[in-house]
Amino acid sequence: MMALLDPFLRRFIRTGQFTLIAPDGRAHVYGAGEPAVSIRVHDRRTLLRLALDPELTLGEAYMDGRLTVEAGGGVYELLSLLARNRKGPKALSWLDGLRRAAGRLTEFNDPRSARRNIARHYDLSGQLYDLFLDRDRQYSCAYFPTGKESLDAAQEAKKRHIIAKLLLKPGMKVLDIGCGWGGLALSLAKDAEANVDGITLSQEQFAIARRRAQEQGLSRRARFALQDYRKTAGRYDRIVSVGMFEHVGKPQYRVFFDAVTRLLADDGVALVHTIGRLDEPQSIGPWIRKYIFPGGHIPALSEVAPVIERAGLILTDVEVLRLHYAETLRHWRTRFVKNRDKAVALYDERFFRMWEFYLAGSEAGFRDGPLAVFQFQLARRHGAVPVTRDYITDFHRTGSQAAGRASAA
Repeated sequence: MMALLDPFLRRFIRTGQFTLIAPDGRAHVYGAGEPAVSIRVHDRRTLLRLALDPELTLGEAYMDGRLTVEAGGGVYELLSLLARNRKGPKALSWLDGLRRAAGRLTEFNDPRSARRNIARHYDLSGQLYDLFLDRDRQYSCAYFPTGKESLDAAQEAKKRHIIAKLLLKPGMKVLDIGCGWGGLALSLAKDAEANVDGITLSQEQFAIARRRAQEQGLSRRARFALQDYRKTAGRYDRIVSVGMFEHVGKPQYRVFFDAVTRLLADDGVALVHTIGRLDEPQSIGPWIRKYIFPGGHIPALSEVAPVIERAGLILTDVEVLRLHYAETLRHWRTRFVKNRDKAVALYDERFFRMWEFYLAGSEAGFRDGPLAVFQFQLARRHGAVPVTRDYITDFHRTGSQAAGRASAA
């Protein structure tokens, strides 16, 4: 079996040292130096599957305990080492091609498929997310202005950063597409005195968001609906979408931005916050698609900008948040591993290892791979936002958008 895997690993590992201990106990060493990670493959069938389909098999074998990390840290250190070597040659380009074709089919998220795909991830037990998220349940990239913030402080900073870019005035009508458990919508209603409609496809998120609004006395300003963005009607002064665009699927990009154009007031402003790729377009990895985010697609900038243009929107600002999600995921992974026993009690050991692999792989992708976060600010006319970005800094410094609104007038 090693005869199939050995040539690829010799070409692939160019940074650090990777040791594979085969089922017969022999250690095969690739590369040299630091970081150095050693894994053990426990059976010949897994070794063969790694040779034929490494991207899918690695995660499945870790989940099942058929592959373990023996030295050099844990699964994060393993995935970090592999991420650093991703620019090396790829195996089985024919399989990659088939997956790209299959990905285009699975990403065609009609309303029924979108609801089903969202339920697989977001309708898991709410107790699961309490094991690693902040107290506001912000399940998206936090914002670390100094790098020293706690997770809770960084998530609050993320919301302030978004509020700054939305240039809100009291009483404005806001649509939150993919509102999650309602944290951002509730902050917009409370802190910015906006009237917010939050929509989601997750039954679990919808129920919790509506309950939180009732508990905080914000039900009149923050309303939530179990609704697809394609079915939403009306016009909004502001539209915001955080951590939802990754689930749209590339075939639906034009549909999504056409909906933003249709729903946005003539002088309105929209903000789309999404994971993105810093390299060329690629389909989402097979393991992530199968176990974590079915139907998802991580966009490259080149895939989004042309669609925005064709939808009749102006890209008024783009910010690339580098490493902020890596730090967010470090917090999440640390918390999740600390609560291992609770996660196993909720589901089982295999589920814990699946989510540990997901969080570790995501962190490695943002820290050592091609992933970042894009914030697209959009408008229908040039004068909807100020001509400089000073209003964002002013808001962070003073908590007021008066200066920004004056410069946009």
